[in-house]
Amino acid sequence: MANRERLDNVNPTVHGKLNNRQVLPSEEDDNVADAIDTREVFDLIRHINDPEHPLSLEELNVVQQAEVEVDDEGNTVKVTFTPTIPHCSMATLIGLAIRVKLLRSLPSRFKVDVIIKPGTHVSENAVNKQLADKERVAAALENNHLLEVVNQCLTQRN
Repeated sequence: MANRERLDNVNPTVHGKLNNRQVLPSEEDDNVADAIDTREVFDLIRHINDPEHPLSLEELNVVQQAEVEVDDEGNTVKVTFTPTIPHCSMATLIGLAIRVKLLRSLPSRFKVDVIIKPGTHVSENAVNKQLADKERVAAALENNHLLEVVNQCLTQRN
């Protein structure tokens, strides 16, 4: 964890968690084709670790199920996230972690968009531009140090 003097948000507000949803027998049956929905996508990203705090993005209210849009037939997923503070220096890293988690977890047919909620970050246009640029994302993931940090965000804690 980072040195407390260097944290952007030293004392973040911690929110509650949703209960884990009950997995239905039809969802476990590989012979039944079930659509990917907002809850399934939210369940993929809710446990991503914040890069500065020992908390999940769900606990910090950075991601919410209401801000996930899924069009299974149109093969699109859009996640809008909210940084904890307007000048969060970790916003691009958080968006990258969300994008990587979804790219690794969803079928390759999906186009994934990850954006900052409008009006919640001072550099939202620049961050959104970076997150939407496939070449920039690919280049970022070729950086071993950055990839290690992203993987730490994606490692589920007990």
